[in-house]
Amino acid sequence: MSQFPAGQTLLIDADDTLWENNVYFERAIAAFISYLNHHTYTPAEIRQALNAVERETILTHGYGLTSFTRSLLECFERLTPGPATEEKRERVAGFARAIATQEIELLPGVAETLADLATRHRLILMTKGNHAEQADKFSRSGLEAYFSAIEIVSEKDPETYLAVIARRELRPHTSWMIGNSPKSDINPALAAGLHAVFLFHKDTWTLEHAEIDVPPDGQHLIELDSFARLASIF
Repeated sequence: MSQFPAGQTLLIDADDTLWENNVYFERAIAAFISYLNHHTYTPAEIRQALNAVERETILTHGYGLTSFTRSLLECFERLTPGPATEEKRERVAGFARAIATQEIELLPGVAETLADLATRHRLILMTKGNHAEQADKFSRSGLEAYFSAIEIVSEKDPETYLAVIARRELRPHTSWMIGNSPKSDINPALAAGLHAVFLFHKDTWTLEHAEIDVPPDGQHLIELDSFARLASIF
């Protein structure tokens, strides 16, 4: 029996909550580090440098594959010991392009669980990133029928959640954010007055890591290790 009654609103993250995503970026990064084959910096130091570049790029170009490509190229130019020829730049960009060709790989139990939840609750996809990229992945996922609305935002912070609450006329005491990122899905949603469900994913992007906040009085925080377990909660 479900722990919460029918009629909840479930805001559900996309990347690494509904389908695999960051694992493809990690493969591209591993290929980039191998190609760089640096004799001064260790692979860990190169990764730290890339993380720093990504933080900079996000501020000016947001999230998504285009931003990631910029970060790889900028990191390459900063660290490469030789001239950054056009041939080398094209090779680096190719590591990122390989991500775009990946098929949508749903995480275990996602389709069945969404089909079940949609019979009792209002489901809204809430994801951040490049609008065209995220909309395309959602379209290719085969999951559109289960959602009543989609929110693609440039950032997930408390102000964004408050705007969605107002726009979708949500009641915070029956509304939840469900996702794998403490930084984007859990902490800001709790700060905006929503309940939250943290879904652990072993390959969550390192820039999305954060300590999970203690929920304010009257708000729920549930931690699960699989999407399918949502059916026993809701």
